Formats: sequence, C-alpha cells, structure tokens
Amino acid sequence: MLLTFLWTMIFCFTFFQYFREKHFKSELVNAQLQLYNHKLLTLVEDGSPYEDFIASEEKPFDDLRISIIATTGTVVYDNTLSVDSLDNHSHRPEIIATMKNGDAYHAGRQSTSDGRGYFYSATRGDRVIVRTAIPYSDLLKELLRPDSTFIFVMICISLAMSVLVFFATRRLGENIERLNRFAAKAETGESFDEEESFPNDELGSISNHIVQLYAQWQQTIKDRDIAHEARLREEQEKIRIKQQLTNNINHELKTPVASIQVCLETLLSGINLTEEKRQELIERCYANNERLRRLLEDVSLITRMESGSQLIGKETVNINSIIDEISDELNIMPEDERLYLHADFNEQVVMNGNLSLIGSIFRNLTENAIAYSGGKNIFITLMENNEDSCLISFEDDGRGVEEDQLPRLFERFYRVDKGRSRRMGGTGLGLAIVKHAVQFHGGNIAVTNRPNGGLRFEFSLKNMATR
Repeated sequence: MLLTFLWTMIFCFTFFQYFREKHFKSELVNAQLQLYNHKLLTLVEDGSPYEDFIASEEKPFDDLRISIIATTGTVVYDNTLSVDSLDNHSHRPEIIATMKNGDAYHAGRQSTSDGRGYFYSATRGDRVIVRTAIPYSDLLKELLRPDSTFIFVMICISLAMSVLVFFATRRLGENIERLNRFAAKAETGESFDEEESFPNDELGSISNHIVQLYAQWQQTIKDRDIAHEARLREEQEKIRIKQQLTNNINHELKTPVASIQVCLETLLSGINLTEEKRQELIERCYANNERLRRLLEDVSLITRMESGSQLIGKETVNINSIIDEISDELNIMPEDERLYLHADFNEQVVMNGNLSLIGSIFRNLTENAIAYSGGKNIFITLMENNEDSCLISFEDDGRGVEEDQLPRLFERFYRVDKGRSRRMGGTGLGLAIVKHAVQFHGGNIAVTNRPNGGLRFEFSLKNMATR
C-alpha cells in the first residue's frame, strides 16, 4: 500500500513537471519570436519599408513564415503565400487571443492555408498584427520536447526510494516484532536476549538517508524552477528594452533633423541674408549634424546597457553652453512660434556626464513647452550648485495641466491632449526621456503647477566623477 501511494505521488509530480517544462520551452520560443515581431511591428506602425528588413534581418528560426494582418483579420502581407488566396484570419485562435491580450502564441495548430502544422506567435499594434510561425519540423519538435534526463532521474530516484522503503518497512516490521517479544517477556518477568536489542543506529541512519535524498530532490527542483524563471524574465526584459530603445531613438532623431531643416529652409527661402548670417546658418547645420552623429554613437552604447551603464560615454559638460545653444535655436524660430528664454545662472555649471543625455533634458523640456504650454516665456534657474551636484528649475508661463494628471506626465506615450499632441508631432516620449536621462545622472525630477500658470520642473544632476 505504501509503495503504491509513493509511486502514485511520484507519477503525478513527474507528469506535472513534464508539462510545466514543455510550457516553459514554448514560452522561450515565443519570447524569441516576440522580439522579432516587435522589431517588425515598429517598422510597420511607423510606415517604414519593411520588406528589406524581412529579407535582410537575421531571423530567430529558419523557414519562418511571416504574416502582417489588419486588426479586421485581413491579411495584408505573407512571405510564403499570396494574400489573395488567404481568407479572413479574425477567427484564428492566436489572432483572437492577441486582439484580447496584445500578444499570444499557439502551439501545434494546423494551418488551413497550406495544411502544415505551425507554432504561431502574434503581436498586436495600433493598426496591424504581426504574426510569425515556425513549421513543426524535427528540429522544433526536439526543441520543445521536455528534457528526458529529468524523467530518467525521476525514475531512478523512484526506484531507489522504492528499494529503501522496502527495506525500511521490513526492518520496521522486524523491530515491531522484536518489540512485541520484548514486551511479552517484560510482562512475565522473563529475561530477554540482549542480542535482540533494537538497532537504533542503523534505522536512524536509513531514516536520515531518506530525508537527505528528499531534501536534495526538492532543492534540485527548486533550483531548476529558479533558473527557468530567471531565463524567462531575462528574455522578456530584453524584449522590453529593445522596444523602448527603438521608440526613444525615433523620438530623439527628430530634434537635430528639425533644426537642420529650419536652417536649410531659411537658406533656400530666397531671403536676402548677409554673408555672416548665411555662414552662421551653415555652421549651425554642421553643429546639428555633429549632434546627430554623437546621438547615434550614444544610442549604440545604450543598446549595450545590459553589460553595464559604464559603457555610456562620460565627458566634461558645460550646462551653460547647452542653454546658450537652445537660446540661439529659439531666436531663429518664427515670431508666432517663438518662446523667450530667461536663464538665471549666476555661475558656470560644469560637470562630468553624458553630453547627449544632458542636452536631451533641456531640449525635450523646451520642445514640450513650445508644443503644449501655450505660453511665451521659459525660465531656467540654477537653484543650487556644488562640487557633487546641481539643482535646476525649468518653468514656463503657459496653461499648466490638471493636478491629477501631473503624476502621469513622465509615463511613456501618455498625452494630456492626444489630438493636439498628434498635430504637433509629439510621440509622448519626450518627458519619459527626460526622466531617464536625469536618473542616469543620479538625480530626481518632479513637476508642479506654478501659482500663476504654467509648469515647473525641478531636477537634480549629480557629478558622475564623484560617484
């Protein structure tokens, strides 16, 4: 009876662990497909050409089927079949789940289009769904097959425990019989043979051995689960970081490009410019081009953040020069769009940090004020400055925002006025980038409404040479 119970328990646990490992391996395959889906979805949502990406980008698996499906279920692209031959996909299980949850996978479904079995992974965007599928080849089956070593180890442990239980129960029966004989003799007062004394040392050794085997077994399973969860979290974090960097890059590239465009439009407008002014505009174009180059270099470093933030370049940064550059950029804007910058810096603020990131703080705050504040003035004030850090306030005299919306201003893609934000070309990432850059420099940022209207951003920056 005891052995039957033991084998039943081990079978149930092995059965559970078998399917859990199979599910985990499916999640790992889906994580790799989701990473590729997010890259392709970003291109499609931005309206960028994606055929070259599909043709040149290294795919996570060979013979990968790629489909782009409208949220209505209509297939707009398929790399293996003609879209005209494909029916509406809105009823597909993975599409239904993706429309509900944002992403989903489905393992082992046979395609109604070509009759092959696939592992499907789908990701939903605002307008389309990107779906990738892996044919059920021998390689994929082997990849998804749970580790047979675990089952073999479980069988070996089960056999070993069965043998131990058999001898333990037999010895226990013998000891109980000896105990009965001892009790009978003790009741009648008869002498008993000392050779029939209880072998407590041996029985205790067996019991301790069983306990140790069980504890090792539990620790092995626990360590295995922790390792599996850690690998899954790592893959998911990589997907999140890649997607965040992609979005941030798109936003950051707009600023220098826009500045270059303003200068070039002025040069090409036919307005009579002095040679000195013309040279100034050309130099400004060159400076912004250099800023683009530096930005791309910094982004290349940021993509390696997983290896340590020390990979991001640090240099001597003059904050006063950054503010002067922004003031010059504001001065060449059209009169009806221009904001006047008032800087109250009673001393030079020089610190060790990343020039591109610190510049993005002030430029994104300025662009936010231009696009959404409705005011005419910007006030930048140095509140504190010492060897280790500085405290700066950035204010505008615009309309401000509702108090309940203030805590959400730094959220990615959050827009107070979504319609106006789109008309102004905003992506909802500017203030999120500001917060990220401030935190990278060891500081904090807070936003409040000014008593007389407008927003007040107060942030600190630490000198990275002293950290």
